[in-house]
Amino acid sequence: WSICNYFKLFNDVTYRWISLDNWTYSRTFKTPFDDRKWQKVNLVFEGVDTVAQILINNITLGRTDNMFNRYSFDITSVIKEVNFVEVRFLSAVSYAAEQSRCHKAYSIPPACPPPVQKGECHANFIRKEQCSFSWDWGPSFPTQGIWKDVRIEAYNHYHLIYFSLTSFFEKSAQQWSLEIESIFDVVSSKPIAGLVTVNIPKLQTQQTFSVKLQPGEGSIVLLVNINKSSTVEAWWPNGHGKQTGYNMTTTFIMEAGYQIEKSSKAYFRTVELVQEPIPGSPGLSFYFRINGRPIFIKGSNWIPADSFQDRVTYDTLWLLLKSAADANMNALRVWGGGVYEQDEFYDICDEIGIMIWQDFMFACALYPTDQYYLESVRAEVSHQVRRLKSHPSIILWSGNNENEAAIASNWFSIPYADREVYIKDYVMLYVKNIREIVLTEDKSRPFIASSPTNGLESVKEGWLSQNPYDTHYGDTHFYDYSNDCWNWTVYPKTRFASEYGFQSWPSFSTIEKVSSTEDWSYTSNFSLHRQHHENGNDQMLQQIGHHFKLPQSTDPIKKFKDMIYLTQVMQAQCIKTETEFYRFSQSEIIKGEGHTMGALYWQLNDIWQAPSWASLGGLQSPTNHHFLSSLKDAVGLEKSHFSASVSQQDDIYIFVLQTTAIAPFVSLDVGSIKGRFSDNGFLMTEQKKVVEFYPWEPTGVEELEKSLTLTSLVDVV
Repeated sequence: WSICNYFKLFNDVTYRWISLDNWTYSRTFKTPFDDRKWQKVNLVFEGVDTVAQILINNITLGRTDNMFNRYSFDITSVIKEVNFVEVRFLSAVSYAAEQSRCHKAYSIPPACPPPVQKGECHANFIRKEQCSFSWDWGPSFPTQGIWKDVRIEAYNHYHLIYFSLTSFFEKSAQQWSLEIESIFDVVSSKPIAGLVTVNIPKLQTQQTFSVKLQPGEGSIVLLVNINKSSTVEAWWPNGHGKQTGYNMTTTFIMEAGYQIEKSSKAYFRTVELVQEPIPGSPGLSFYFRINGRPIFIKGSNWIPADSFQDRVTYDTLWLLLKSAADANMNALRVWGGGVYEQDEFYDICDEIGIMIWQDFMFACALYPTDQYYLESVRAEVSHQVRRLKSHPSIILWSGNNENEAAIASNWFSIPYADREVYIKDYVMLYVKNIREIVLTEDKSRPFIASSPTNGLESVKEGWLSQNPYDTHYGDTHFYDYSNDCWNWTVYPKTRFASEYGFQSWPSFSTIEKVSSTEDWSYTSNFSLHRQHHENGNDQMLQQIGHHFKLPQSTDPIKKFKDMIYLTQVMQAQCIKTETEFYRFSQSEIIKGEGHTMGALYWQLNDIWQAPSWASLGGLQSPTNHHFLSSLKDAVGLEKSHFSASVSQQDDIYIFVLQTTAIAPFVSLDVGSIKGRFSDNGFLMTEQKKVVEFYPWEPTGVEELEKSLTLTSLVDVV
């Protein structure tokens, strides 16, 4: 039995009992050191999901109720030679329901997700991955457990908790500087003085500072000016330059005796979010300048890489992020209904030049603002900003996903007379708390309160604009499933498109693994169960119908495979059309609209085998084609005879395809073999085409030949 079983058939509902139960984790451990030698010993949890009571040797240390926070418990007086530690979890579902019941003054919508999502209620009452209670592309698996490292820290005198560095460029002096912040727990009863030396050998920069630490939690901020005679190579986004980083050592030598040496990488880059008047257009621009250069943001939206976070490895992240960079993306938006990603995620983005638009974890809901909740959020935000602000890849903090729009467009049918209380809550949470903390902790990058937003115009209107989707300001999210997606005039000529997309089904080989033969029909119970977006399956058919003939095969499995294939062709064409529209809107203003400077489609990755908005492109821009008619009206398309031969070249496999006739939307599928093709879903106009396959696990020529399925539009009957 494995976690994979969760994703089979209807198991997301069958296994619902697991999240409704309470679970306890416990173990006995020997203290690996003489505890009497240390002034302070802490038990540190980097991440607990989510509501738990922590005990050691039957003594309660405290409680946790925020998945995104770091918890440190002082165990100096209770640790023994042999210890028994317990983490007693309470069901996240029942905790959220109880929190909602206790909030008696007024309701905080939405109470529950739409029934089609088969999810759990009151996700907004618990500081936990919001989409683990279900989403329109994912199952409901409200996990509970220890999702990050647990360790014991023992120290005397002082201990380094957070260490961060941010770069600044002083224009007048034409000089780079680094702000280094170190946060300590000082256990000595009187102040500790000492020296801090910062050394960046490659930039011939070394500086020593005299510092004094006060008892308790204290921070020291050092400003290091980079040697002007050294040439600093800036960090650039993918496609614009190198991602140069410099090795740096910071050494703390304090009078109390022992020294701390911290190795890190220093990156130099500036980021500005430019919102200024545009000649010939009402409103304001909304674009990013990196190192003084305007950059068109092109990429996608990132959701959690797995329903079960502990399964996400460095390799999982590397393959997904490298695929994004190889597809010429330069940015991803870490969406606010998931998790703040693990350190490795941001390390990889730093290395390969993927800019990150970082949401705080609030999405598609209103949230409580009682004192206890706010304190938890404040701790979460401080922790996450301190943890992440050293990463040059992060170019923006954004307060939430779609919550300004939710109030402005009245998604939750709040009577007009009651609006004020929700607006007040909104400003309290995102502006008076989150924004204030971000501005205090990090002056190196911009902050916006929501996405979509009208940016400075929203601020002017009291942080809630009348229409956050206004194309003359800020960013927009746009979805339209009824109009013909080939007609680009339906798309908003926006300043920045931060979300847009179309659904498709994943390939048959993906579906096959989690279903049975009786499920292989577009209208089966399974197909309906997996579709978490209201009328999604019908909307796909409607969109396909604009340009393609619907499958008519009398063989039900062939018909299902053809349907799946067509949803993918449709999705590819729709996203291509909309993305191209945003790309060419970059350089024009028409009727006061345009200067589009960002296109982030929804969404990059998937969380289970079901219809979703996910898709990933080829290694280079495809040759563009303009179809003179809808393909359902095209004359003269003949059924082609396809063949493919596979050979190996180093770690790559070469597929040589041959066709006897023009083949639109050629799709290659190698079943359960993990990897990616250099190109897929292409129009084959030549007799021969060479495609490379990059495997993500060991495979062979024979295995690939056996697993290969080739499909083109003329195979659909």
